[in-house]
This record gives sequence, C-alpha cells and structure tokens, in this order.
Amino acid sequence: MPQPHGRIYNFSAGPSTLPVEVLEQAREDLLNYQGTGMSVMEMSHRSKPFETIIQGAEADLRSLLAIPEGYRVLFLQGGASLQFSMVPMTFLGQGQTADYVLTGTWGKKAIEAAKLEGDTRVVWDGKADGYRTVPQTIEASSDAAYVHTTSNETIQGVQFKTDPAVSGPLVCDMSSDILSRPVDVGRYALIYAGAQKNMGPAGVAVVIVREEMLAKVPEGMHPMLDYRLQAENDSLYNTPPCWSIYVCGLVYKHLLKEGGLAERARRNQAKADVLYRAIDESGGFYKGHADFAARSTMNVTFTLPSDDLTKAFLKEAEARQLDGLKGHRSVGGCRASIYNAFPKEGCDLLAEVMRAFAKENG
Repeated sequence: MPQPHGRIYNFSAGPSTLPVEVLEQAREDLLNYQGTGMSVMEMSHRSKPFETIIQGAEADLRSLLAIPEGYRVLFLQGGASLQFSMVPMTFLGQGQTADYVLTGTWGKKAIEAAKLEGDTRVVWDGKADGYRTVPQTIEASSDAAYVHTTSNETIQGVQFKTDPAVSGPLVCDMSSDILSRPVDVGRYALIYAGAQKNMGPAGVAVVIVREEMLAKVPEGMHPMLDYRLQAENDSLYNTPPCWSIYVCGLVYKHLLKEGGLAERARRNQAKADVLYRAIDESGGFYKGHADFAARSTMNVTFTLPSDDLTKAFLKEAEARQLDGLKGHRSVGGCRASIYNAFPKEGCDLLAEVMRAFAKENG
C-alpha cells in the first residue's frame, strides 16, 4: 500500500518518521501561522502567539504523561548529549558518587561524560554479554547522588519494560522511547529526552525535573546550563528552538487525539510483534540481538548468516522502498527503528520481504 505524498518507509534510528497529519499541519502553518502573517520560524519567542504555542505544548505533554504536581517541564537545546554532561555538572557534588546502569552505547556515553565531572560507579554492566538485556533489579548505592538509566538502547535494541525501583534519585534518558507507552513519572527525579525519535524534529530536548532537584542546583552555574534559571524563565532565557517546540506540540495533540499512551503502547507492540515473529519463525536465518525479555518495541535488531547476505537483503529492502535498515557497526546486521509514527504497513511489508528472502537464501 503506497504512502501519501510518495513517502517511503523510513526505518532510520533518528531523526525519524513524523505523523503525516502533523507534517501536513506544519506545511499549512509554514508561511502564515494562524493568521499572524508570519511563520513560527519568524515570530518572536516573547510574542503572545509563541507563548500560546509553548504553554500549550507543555500542557499537552503533562496530560500525556500524567506528570504529577511538583515537576517542571523544560524545553532545552543541545539534545540528550548535553544532558549527559548537564546532569552530573549539576547534581554530582564534590565527595559524592553517581551510580550508572550500562545497558548499551548511550548509557556508556552518559557515564563517559559524568566521569569528567566527578566520581561514578557502575552498578550494572551488560558489556560481557554484548548488551543483550537489562537488569531486573538495580542494586544502587544508598548514598548515590543519583542513579542513571537509559530506558531504551537504540543500537542494541534493549529496553526496560517497567519503571525501575531504586532508593536514590532516579535519572533516566528516555530519548528513544518517551511517549511510546505510559510511565510512572513520579518514580523519577529527572527525565530527559531528545525529540527526534517520538516527539518531533531534532533541535529540542525535553527535561522533566522534580522541583526539589532544582533546589540542589549549585550557585554560579553557567546560565545556559542552569536548570533552575531555565525553569525560572519558563525555557525562554534565550531564544529557544521555536519551530521544533511547535512541531512537538502538534505531535502531542496528535497522540492525545489517537487515544493517549496506552493506545500508543498497544499499537507499538503490535508493530514490533510483526517483526519479531518474522525473526522467530525464520528457523535461525535471522537472529535477534536482544534477549526475549528485553526486546525493544522501538528498535528491532537482528543479524543474517553472513555479511554478503546482509548486503543483498538491504539491497532488496531498498528496492521495496524500505530505507534505513542497516545496523550499527557495533552490532552489525539490520536495525528496524519503528518509533511512534512509523506505520504498521511498513512492518508488514518488511516481514513479507524477510520471509521471502529467507526462503530464497536459507
């Protein structure tokens, strides 16, 4: 079934597919946003129209995630990668230690940044097994400044299926699965996420932070790296990524209209099931990287019997308008990233191609 506007099926790990309805609305507003006579990309971030945009986006995000009282929502720049540094710069004080759970590449990058700021401790590391799973329990230190997790690893394709329980403040990088399912925000001291997987275009990172954490922000922070200052200025200390925030707001409204995160989780699982079934029923021709219990609903990673077969499969997939399936070099094989807006029809077609290719080459 062809997609509207001649679009292909984009399995890219990010930036990723956005809802067609959202793109169409953004196109409609591109030159003249709701009669203002200008684009969102042209209007002042201090203007009433943009104030309505950013406040509406925050309200809808709060509704989607059922964010409790006592949390601030920030729209910041620098992506999740800046948060790798900003979190320890702020909350890892002298004489303190932060605990990190390493479930894959992005968790590793987060701790590498934290080590530049202070003492860290790895309380769980999946490296020995090739990062194929996540811990069922986390034995965090009782005196940890915070405990850092990565909810979904895009490269290895492993995901926490529940919100972890830890004794200290829990910090989580949710960049690649935020808004893909309900989460208990109240368990977390701070959540951060780059937008370009499930929320919108690249350029903005969302931070959801408990107000009591803001009280711990030390004096003398650089202004752009000061959570408290950003909160005091409602994410408008400087010119924010206005267009990215606007598109995020459209995505939030789209998700609410389609039934919220419980419905989104149901649809995402159905998409992932199509691909994992094709892997499991291939008689070993395709091998999933992640252990069964930790399989990601966002990034389906798998290998073929040889590099030559992988190249041939990717060529066949591209001929069927299935793009972005090459796996990361650290894992190899293939990776199908099927974030929120990715259509189920693309998963059905990929599974069809997988079965036909295995039959011809197995």
